[in-house]
Amino acid sequence: MIIPLVYKNLLLVTMLHTISTTMGKVCPQALESSTTCSFTCKQETFTLWMKSLVLNGKGCTVFDSNGQIAYRVDNYNCKHRAEVHLMDQNGDILFTMLKKQYKLSRFWEGYRFPATRNDHKGPCFRVSKTYKISKGGSIYEVELGLDKNQPYIHKIESSTCNSACKISNEVGVVVAELRRKKSHSGVDLGDDVFTMIVEQNIDLSLVMGLVVAYNLINSKM
Repeated sequence: MIIPLVYKNLLLVTMLHTISTTMGKVCPQALESSTTCSFTCKQETFTLWMKSLVLNGKGCTVFDSNGQIAYRVDNYNCKHRAEVHLMDQNGDILFTMLKKQYKLSRFWEGYRFPATRNDHKGPCFRVSKTYKISKGGSIYEVELGLDKNQPYIHKIESSTCNSACKISNEVGVVVAELRRKKSHSGVDLGDDVFTMIVEQNIDLSLVMGLVVAYNLINSKM
């Protein structure tokens, strides 16, 4: 059956209104965009929504403290894929994440800017799950500086079965934290909405790359 153009337009408007309304509940100014600085000048707070802006897509959207889009991941295929792109607000690729496997170990590698599996430049970072801890969470090892042949170790520690986590540097100082976002009255906004706090002098895009890799390991996107 051929759908008249007027009904197609009405359906499109309805779909866009639904997306706009849902985003407005997460972040009031979500449909605006902004320019994101590479490094934090002070402690900054973001909202991470585990939803793609693409209809029927998989991914996540990150808003800054003004409710403007800072980063996003939009995938058009299903879960359990092997290649994911982290983009800025303009859709430019900042990191390409590739799923890798060595023997029985599975991990995700992050390459700056667009990359392919035949790229010989080498990954910027690698995230892998290491072992369980007694409190019911997990530890994830983060290898950084691989593209400069100067590797150093960070770690991601999750405290519960959801996506909440802390990212610590090589001396154990927390540089970023992801926790469930609450309303002003203290009510959780949902299991797919998080507050992300990033400390001063931290590479925001790198932190986002680690957060995306962490969620991919846990099949959250």
